[in-house]
Amino acid sequence: MLKTTLTVAVAGMMLVAACSTGDSKTGKSEPAMETDQAVMMAEIGRSAPDFTLTSSTGNTHSLSDFAGKYVVLEWVNYDCPFVKKHYGSGNMQNLQAAYTEKDVVWLSICSSAPGKQGYSEGQALNKRINQEKSRATAYLVDSDGKVGRMYGAKTTPHMYVINPEGRLVYAGAIDSKPSTNQADIPGATNYVMTALDAAMVGKTIQTSTTESYGCSVKY
Repeated sequence: MLKTTLTVAVAGMMLVAACSTGDSKTGKSEPAMETDQAVMMAEIGRSAPDFTLTSSTGNTHSLSDFAGKYVVLEWVNYDCPFVKKHYGSGNMQNLQAAYTEKDVVWLSICSSAPGKQGYSEGQALNKRINQEKSRATAYLVDSDGKVGRMYGAKTTPHMYVINPEGRLVYAGAIDSKPSTNQADIPGATNYVMTALDAAMVGKTIQTSTTESYGCSVKY
């Protein structure tokens, strides 16, 4: 198990380094880099930091609004090829639908800054969300990056699971195959699914942290 986890972690870090940070205006790309401004306030086993963000539809949502429920946080950038892997295949939407039907709250969060890849607003944003057929509870805009940095979100996707007591119980990759290839999805271990399934029946989550993979968050 340790060897497998380390292998996935190393592969994930290599892909993050290799992923380009395309600019939505110029189309140019630059090497992905982790920001040294990230402040790790979120910690496994401890209370998840509260936050308040505005949704794509103009509604305000706070994490504390969902006390007593399981909550999934999904950092998203629809233009990232790693995100496209999971949305283009329907994998992310299927997960969203399966767990929101079980009363899990699913919050997609975009921390892209204005002018950066993944940022959109208003009618254009809601049109894109509809095109992607998102089944999330809400799409939240974090354009100043405060919430992303609070949680240490490095990549898109970067996934977090919070239990009904408000504690962070999983943080990391969506699955064990750090690639952009949709064909890898069926053979991958889905860490979000396994964490939720275990927690919801009172079992111990065997893998509570992994190295996320994807494009760097465009702070």
